[in-house]
Amino acid sequence: MGQIIVRLDRMMADRKISLNELSEKVGVTTVNLSKLKNGHVSAIRFSTLTALCSALDCQPGDLLEYAEDA
Repeated sequence: MGQIIVRLDRMMADRKISLNELSEKVGVTTVNLSKLKNGHVSAIRFSTLTALCSALDCQPGDLLEYAEDA
């Protein structure tokens, strides 16, 4: 079975936005955003995904990627 990879770090770099700034825009703590960015979460709320997409002006597929196991 594959896995979902979070590409939040790449999108933040592309948009030149810091974790603190994104945290303020999205209303999620920097600790939780950091966990998400580093792939240390097993779920994400649609409301959080929606807020991230709005703040980063992107689509869910820009933040999440499915990868097959090697």
